[in-house]
Order: sequence, then C-alpha cells, then structure tokens
Amino acid sequence: MTTEGKESPETGVRGEVSQDRFVAGKDLTRWKSPVGRIMASGAQRVTRLLGPYAALVITLGVGLVIALSLALIFGEVYESVVEANGVAGLDHPFLDAAKTVRSPELDSAVTGYTNVGGTVGMPVLAVGIMVGLATRRRSWTPVILMLTAGLGSLLMTVAGKRLFGRTRPDLLDAIPPFEHSPSFPSGHTLNATVIAGIVAYLIILRLKTAKARIITVLVAVAFATTMGISRVYLGHHWLTDVLAAWALGIAWLSLVITAHRLYLTVRTRRTSAAAPA
Repeated sequence: MTTEGKESPETGVRGEVSQDRFVAGKDLTRWKSPVGRIMASGAQRVTRLLGPYAALVITLGVGLVIALSLALIFGEVYESVVEANGVAGLDHPFLDAAKTVRSPELDSAVTGYTNVGGTVGMPVLAVGIMVGLATRRRSWTPVILMLTAGLGSLLMTVAGKRLFGRTRPDLLDAIPPFEHSPSFPSGHTLNATVIAGIVAYLIILRLKTAKARIITVLVAVAFATTMGISRVYLGHHWLTDVLAAWALGIAWLSLVITAHRLYLTVRTRRTSAAAPA
C-alpha cells in the first residue's frame, strides 16, 4: 500500500515517522526504562533480518500470547472472587436496578445500540474505519494493528467463554433476542473497548490540538462504557462479565500500542540512519 516514490510528508513511512512519532510533545520512540530499551534493541535486530512490518507482526504475536495468558489469570482471579462473593455481590443489585428503568422504547433503543457491538455490526464498522485510515495514510500499519487488535479480542472472548462457561442471567430477567453462549467475559464489551481504543489511538497520532485529542478519547471511552452498560441493562451479562471485559481490553490495548511504539522506533532509527545517504 506504500509506494516510496509517491509518498507525501503525510503518507507512507515518511508520514509515520514525521506525524505519528509525537503525541502531546511526548516522543513515542524514546524508552526511559531498561526494559523498554531492551525491547527496542530486540525489535531493531528482528527488523534487520525480516523487515519492519515483520517485526511489528512478531511483536504483536508475542503480545497476543501474553494477552491470552492474562485472560486465563484474570479468569482464575475472577472465579476466586465469585466464590468469595466479593465483586460478584454487585451482579444481582445492578441487574435489579437495570430492570427498574426499563421501558419498551428504551429496550428497543438499547437493543439497536448493542447490536453495533455484535458479531456483524462491529466487524463492519471496524473494517470501514480500517480501510479509510489505511487508504488515507497509504500504509499497512492501520490494517495490521486493527486486525491484530480485533483478533486478540476475539480469541480472549472465545477462550474465556470455553474455559469458564459461566451461566448468563436467567432468561426471565433478559430482553429478547436471547443469547445462549457462556457469559464470561462480555464479548460485546471487550470488542468495543479494543476497537474503539485502537481507532482513537490511530486518530490521536495525527491530531494537533489537545482539545481534539481529549474529545477523541472521551468518545472512545463513552462508546466502550455505554456498550458494557447496555449488556447489563438488557440482562445479557452480569456486571462482573463487563468489568472483566474492560480490564482485558485495556490490557490488550496497552500491548498493541507498545508494539506500535517499537515499530515507530525502528522506522525512525532507520530513517535517521539513511538520511546522510
């Protein structure tokens, strides 16, 4: 998708190095911690052998393994909490509170909204944004980041549901159409958190003002938050399913963004090294 000879200062590799490197004055290619510097050096060595995009994909693959491990660990902690009736003690009160504010009109509106985060609505929305960003920037980076982010979210959802098999709220407490897959974690919430987060991150990289960045973050947070709340309102998930999805989504987003920072670091160093030539 990138053609070196046809790149403008805002597209392709040149655009990534010049436009995506700084956010609010912070240089994303600078690593202050020893661990960060070690990761940057490792990514640079991989790049020399396989190329920048290969290094990005490998880093994301390692991150995906870490994310799945986190999902398993989180699930174990979650089960312990449920058995101790800790946070899970909020599940029934929140569902009961949601039932008190239901109405036919609101039920229909929330059902339509939650479908945006479903197995049809979310992929269509994500692919449309992904193609738009990749075409505008003449770069494969948005494609790689969004596909990997979405794949990680899907795998964590499937793994969590199969391993823990939590039962959803009773159908008498739910609003149709009913769902019958296991409840933990909330796939709608996890997917909404990850996709909204990575889209907001990619957009923020090119925004120039603090106001625009803040608005972008608030829109992403509002989308992920309301998607989770809608799942509890409809009686399709327990509150703890949603809390777990938010936590897993944020953790996975952090890994994806770290992988992209490593990619930017490698690209910037290669560009700087090639500049005298």
